[in-house]
Amino acid sequence: MSISPFDHPYLSGLTGDAEATQWFSVENDIAAMLAFESALARAEADEKVIDYGAAEAIANACRTFVPNIATLKSAVATDGVVVPELIHQLRGTVPPEHRAFLHFGATSQDVIDTSLMIRLIPVLERLDDGLRAILVELERLEIANGNNGLMARTRMQSAIPIVVRDRIETWRAPLPRHRQRLDALKQHFPVVQFGGAAGTLDKLGGKGPAIRARVAAILGLKDLPQWHNQRDLIVDFAGQLSQISGSLGKIGQDISLMAQAGDEIALAGGGASSAMPHKQNPVLAELLVSLARYNATQISGMHQSLVHEQERSGAAWTLEWMILPSMVTSTVTALRSATTLLRSITGLGEGANAART
Repeated sequence: MSISPFDHPYLSGLTGDAEATQWFSVENDIAAMLAFESALARAEADEKVIDYGAAEAIANACRTFVPNIATLKSAVATDGVVVPELIHQLRGTVPPEHRAFLHFGATSQDVIDTSLMIRLIPVLERLDDGLRAILVELERLEIANGNNGLMARTRMQSAIPIVVRDRIETWRAPLPRHRQRLDALKQHFPVVQFGGAAGTLDKLGGKGPAIRARVAAILGLKDLPQWHNQRDLIVDFAGQLSQISGSLGKIGQDISLMAQAGDEIALAGGGASSAMPHKQNPVLAELLVSLARYNATQISGMHQSLVHEQERSGAAWTLEWMILPSMVTSTVTALRSATTLLRSITGLGEGANAART
């Protein structure tokens, strides 16, 4: 067992997602941090805080810079953040006459938070695409099986007869609501982070807000006054991750129980057992339950990260780094797995076990 099953050499085949791993890779993180530094220099030149020669020199340095990762790792052990050493290394590649203008008016949190926001842009699209794909599969199942009889169960006991369409509707109903919440979130998220040393943009005088707006526009982010110690937007995003995975976990739990009954669902390509060759374990259904419970547990940690002391908290901030990437990975894995699981259903209701091959 490794520290994380999400990027484990073989456990990631079940719980991981290659695209999510790339979103949170060191390469993409550094690339996004460099994009912030380049955008900041350009915005400051546009607002005549630095000259265009300095902005161009900084942009060129950001395009060609290759960091020393081992040195960054050692520095983080002391500094708690990567930015001081990253800027030190990057500054050495900028012509001497322009070095003072690199990272001008910014602080480490501006760089790190904006890097995260840049990398969350494709996450939002992936979430919406995943929900849409599941809705397509549910419609297919309803067309093929919707009128088949099924026994309703309340509190794990047989209740009254229903049809498959009734259960599919309980799976489907939350998903458009999740898409609506995502659409609402996109109106003000992801957002740029730019507040300087203590959130006041003190080095930039009255030009701070204009520079921040320009940086946001360059990077494709929403503009918002600094939120160094106000983490509600990130927790709101994490809450949506937990709700999505929770709804998919309900589907997984139902399918697991239907597979147990033996005559309610037929699944193709279930998991093998080392001891019982006749079994086809509902692995993906079980996975959806595990991922839902994982995110439900992690969201409490994200709420803990709301508590920032004074103008910045190292402790709460570090907690976010530990939790949010795994919640994103859990959710996109759940979306992909739910789609695959629904596509594997070959029969629902009324003697579906006869459809097994």
